[in-house]
Amino acid sequence: MTNNTILVVDDEIGIRELLSEILRDEGYHVILAESAEQARIWRNKSRPDLVLLDIWMPDTDGVTLLKEWASNGLLTMPVIVMSGHGTIATAVEATRIGAFGYLEKPIPLQMLLNTVGQALRGRQNKTSPTLSLTSLGKGPLITDLKKRLEQVSSLKTPLLLIGEQGSGTELCAHFLHCSNTPWVDPDIFTLLSDSPSKLLEQAKDGLLFLKEIGSLNKLEQKGLLKLINKLDKYNVRLICASSLSLAELTAQGKYEPKLYERLSELYINVPALREHKEDIPDLANQILLQCIESGDTSIQQFNTAALNALRNYNWPGNLVQLTGTIRSLALTSSNKEISADDVQKILAAPLPAHPTSNIPIHMTLREARDIFEKSYLEQLINHEKGNMTRVAERAGLERTHLYRKLKILDIKLKSH
Repeated sequence: MTNNTILVVDDEIGIRELLSEILRDEGYHVILAESAEQARIWRNKSRPDLVLLDIWMPDTDGVTLLKEWASNGLLTMPVIVMSGHGTIATAVEATRIGAFGYLEKPIPLQMLLNTVGQALRGRQNKTSPTLSLTSLGKGPLITDLKKRLEQVSSLKTPLLLIGEQGSGTELCAHFLHCSNTPWVDPDIFTLLSDSPSKLLEQAKDGLLFLKEIGSLNKLEQKGLLKLINKLDKYNVRLICASSLSLAELTAQGKYEPKLYERLSELYINVPALREHKEDIPDLANQILLQCIESGDTSIQQFNTAALNALRNYNWPGNLVQLTGTIRSLALTSSNKEISADDVQKILAAPLPAHPTSNIPIHMTLREARDIFEKSYLEQLINHEKGNMTRVAERAGLERTHLYRKLKILDIKLKSH
């Protein structure tokens, strides 16, 4: 028997009772709601493990409620939307917002149980709730970003996302990913040079996301070009991201011109966090709520001065740094609410000095940057006593990108 709690939201009493009977017979604990308002109350009160959500309801439709939960950081459980009058467009919209899946009424019994089981297993494998593009902000820059992504959502052309590290390129890629299809996000690029077709086989009928493609070597660049030419055969959507200027790298002879030409056919710029500071207070509250939902903290809120301090900071590490900072505040603040003093202490903590005077000026900028980055990361690792979570937070890098950077720079980790 299972202890999972399922919230069933449907305005038709017959459907609620039928679903309740089926799910209780399978050992699930079931809560029933006949409206969006009741669903809001039960979601906050009981924190269900899964929600079955009807699209057509008299007070608020299911897609609007789904958007509301996503934008408020409350989409921390899988949601399966249901409709007897649905369309493909509605199903696609729901999955882009964050729904796990879509079921059309009347729902076949085995399909219901299989979908519920898959959703709950996916929840168990998920380490913690994360941000989505829907929750990234409501300001004009993010609104425009969502609009541009929606416009290219049905295209098969490879998409290049250009943005600083940690700015949210991966959230954009997830926004374009269709649920229940493969998502492939390799940490290292050896398959690009060795066997690009293997990546395509893994991502068949799904999405392949490649981060920081500006750092690819020549063999990997040629492999990526071969991969692009085979996308149609495997029905794979390719999305790449880069914080480096591919145009500059191509002009310097460091990037394959034909590859740059293919990648530049369709590109979207992703704004840095400092460019949409008006969204920072909402983002901070969502990240704190995720910490609460995960059981990591009992601190319930920021005071106004703390939110102002977060909004006024420049965030060179973008969303990655903001997320790490909020989680650190949630774990270390001693008061019932997070204050501006707490924020300033975290943000003002000194980083190790980075000697640059000994870098020879006869080398290229990229070679000089590698020397600087190696020195910086070695000192930061030593300063944080090998705590790679803290190193990633302080450097403003995602963990996977940090480890890839350490490998490229040949930095060996020591036991502390």
